[in-house]
Amino acid sequence: MDDDPFTQLLNKLEEYTNKFPQEKVHLHLDKPYYAIGDDIWFKAYIVDAKSAAPSALSEILYVELINEKDSVKKQLKLPVVGGITWGDFKLTDTLAEGNYRIRAYTNYMRNFGTAFFFDKSIKIGNSWANKVFTETQYDFKKENNADKVTATIHFEDKNGLAYKDNEVSYDVQLDYKSIEKGKTKTSVNGDAVITFTNSSGFAGKTGKIVATITLANKQKVVKSIPITSTSNDVDVQFMPEGGNLIENLPQKIAIKAVNAAGHGENVKGTVVDETGSEVTRFETTYLGMGNFIFNAQAGKSYTAKIKFADGSSKDIKMPLAQKSGYAIAINNLDTAKVSLKIMSSADLVNGTELKVVAQQAGNVCYVSKAKMDKQVLMATILKKNLPSGIVQFTLFSGTNQPLAERLVFVKNNADLLDVALNTSSVSNSRKGKTTFTLDATNQQKPEISSFSVAVTNASKVTPDEDNETNILTSLLLTSDLAGYVEKPNHYFANDDINTQKELDNLLLTQGWRRFLWKNVISGASPSITYNVEKSLAITGTVMKGNKPVAGGKVMLMATKGSTFIIDTVTNAEGKFVFDNLSYEDSTKFVVQARTKTERKFVDINIDVVPGQVVTKSKNSPDVEINVNNSLMKYIKESDNYFNEMTRLGLLERTIKLDEVTVTEKKNPAKNSANLNGAGRADFIMTSDDLSTCVTLSQCLQGRLPGVIFRGNVPYLMRSQNTPMSIVLDGMRVESEFLDNIVPSDVESIELLKSIGNTAIYGSQGGGGVIIITTKRGGGTSNYNRYAPGIVSINPKGFSVSRVFYAPVYDGATTNSTRKDLRTTIYWNPQVVAQKDGKAKFEFYNADEAGQYRVVIEGIDASGHLARKVYTYEVK
Repeated sequence: MDDDPFTQLLNKLEEYTNKFPQEKVHLHLDKPYYAIGDDIWFKAYIVDAKSAAPSALSEILYVELINEKDSVKKQLKLPVVGGITWGDFKLTDTLAEGNYRIRAYTNYMRNFGTAFFFDKSIKIGNSWANKVFTETQYDFKKENNADKVTATIHFEDKNGLAYKDNEVSYDVQLDYKSIEKGKTKTSVNGDAVITFTNSSGFAGKTGKIVATITLANKQKVVKSIPITSTSNDVDVQFMPEGGNLIENLPQKIAIKAVNAAGHGENVKGTVVDETGSEVTRFETTYLGMGNFIFNAQAGKSYTAKIKFADGSSKDIKMPLAQKSGYAIAINNLDTAKVSLKIMSSADLVNGTELKVVAQQAGNVCYVSKAKMDKQVLMATILKKNLPSGIVQFTLFSGTNQPLAERLVFVKNNADLLDVALNTSSVSNSRKGKTTFTLDATNQQKPEISSFSVAVTNASKVTPDEDNETNILTSLLLTSDLAGYVEKPNHYFANDDINTQKELDNLLLTQGWRRFLWKNVISGASPSITYNVEKSLAITGTVMKGNKPVAGGKVMLMATKGSTFIIDTVTNAEGKFVFDNLSYEDSTKFVVQARTKTERKFVDINIDVVPGQVVTKSKNSPDVEINVNNSLMKYIKESDNYFNEMTRLGLLERTIKLDEVTVTEKKNPAKNSANLNGAGRADFIMTSDDLSTCVTLSQCLQGRLPGVIFRGNVPYLMRSQNTPMSIVLDGMRVESEFLDNIVPSDVESIELLKSIGNTAIYGSQGGGGVIIITTKRGGGTSNYNRYAPGIVSINPKGFSVSRVFYAPVYDGATTNSTRKDLRTTIYWNPQVVAQKDGKAKFEFYNADEAGQYRVVIEGIDASGHLARKVYTYEVK
């Protein structure tokens, strides 16, 4: 039987999915949104798509915080053990409020494109380090086929007082292009009105208004306000079930209506034939999605007459029906079985044998062969034989070409981990001690499993349940669909027949998917550029002239962070590998190489894996125009907490109010690597100032204002615990490295110490920065010019995860006057259930009453998923 072409196709599928395994990532976050000053706590679950079990492939995960400009503000590199890891982002007050994204992926996942990365939009508000609050309303009109937009931006301070009669300059940008600039003044109500026209048609619907308001003390404050659409247009599509519309067959047609901002919008209407006679009616029921039965007659043409919520209407031609073909219809509403129907046009009855395959991630869960001896064939498949998540049904022709396809969603409780919570030791009092124990079982068997637990005060952090991303929405639904899924948790929060219909409509209309049969059939393999990462590694090539150095000796020396020295020998191509390394993010290395006999004049080329490009967010409809306003209650609550933490010395503010810096004017080198731009510094020295001394630290002692030296290491007088960062030709080096630099080689030295100049360097700029540009520098990242055969490198190491701080109240501290105003009451990324399936966690409630919400997510070794939400009242 094995030479049967269809069996060969199924074998090809097996080979293909084993050769190119896929990974999925889910992040459990402690909160749905944040404020500047907060910490974003998260746990990552990485699973193998085919086995659904925790992935044994990648042992390194990248997690990024990306701002509205699609620029990576922070990146963490985390070690993964058994498919799990955890970490956090500190939201310092150098960040602005806005719509951020958290993106997570492994190096290996990059081979398959960014569509299946974990990518979530999160709102970050800012009241703590903020003077100006805006609220914007948009009004749309059509003028000569162009979209005319009026934006009314209201400006007020923290206490709700309007900024009246202040000058506002603005720049309107659509798709990164500036289309309108100008100046205006705020009215007595604090409103500035800005109008612009988008004449570029359907493209260029999103962008931002960059508005700069000048305050009374001449301070300019810049606000970036998202433009999510420039019109009220609604796009409506009709999609026949299975893909094709065939004449004279009663078929389900799905509708999807989406407004210009990317949200589903409900519509209704009728379908009429060419004589204007009504054939059927339709309406969408949830988020602009719905379906109706339609039988296209031969020789007729049809038009859909659509009515929108605002009273307007539009006519759309229905898809054209083919004279001959096959259709597939599935009813997935029965809890026990899936009913499958294959239909053919009359001319194809008694034709070739057809096949139906149902598969998920390459696991075939149903196969049947059928002779069409009549126009309709029926079959049923028991759901207990299908895996949870998205299952793809494909109808194949006699020559094994896909003819029609349908996605269905299966909820199979046998695939879930049951979490039984014991809540008898939950405290309802403020500062009371709360203890939870849980039992984790799958089909009554206890399972070793790993959980993450987040407890928040839901009276301060209001959950948005429908829109919540969680372990079930991520790993069972959105990770297999490209494109935007609106309100994913809506489909999991309820288990009634209506929700099942709504989920089915989603799959009828969400056209994109992870898996394509045509790649298997054609044998088109993805090109594997990025390897599976098992450990941190430093690799490269040693060359002499243009020839590789074989058998050369290479030494790797860690100079900061961890201290170790290891050596290796190059292979015949001159390549060397140091792997199984583990080092922290700020570790510096020196690589030294020589030929077998001497070390003179060899060149070391370190391999660099390029960073992952930030593509546009697929979740752009989640962008909130008025972030601060939508989070106002939460950010004001957080404000009190941050002020209390600052008073106790547990939180640092970096932004000092109204700081003014006077810089000395000197010409820095044109190829300065200063991230603020050459010459934007608090003090500058040029080569003329450095001609009289032997070592660089000697040149600088006593001559950099506000800097003192201990030995040859520079410190800012105001922060004498942290040595200054030194950037040499664009590369960070050790502060002890100063005296390896020959003073006569230096073109310029720029000193950055005020927050305005160091903010761009983030935490690395905390102790001030010295930018050194050499005369022949220009951003090169090695120092062969100081000694042949030596390179100093600063690769990205593992980020150190912090531990969530939760106070302990025993008798003495319970009565302390210290206010405990936490919004996240407890976070624990690693609560483990042992062989008996039992686990325990405990914490103390905060000082405030409210509805406390406990969210538990987890996984066992086989990949069964768990999610449990429990709420209790603190009085």
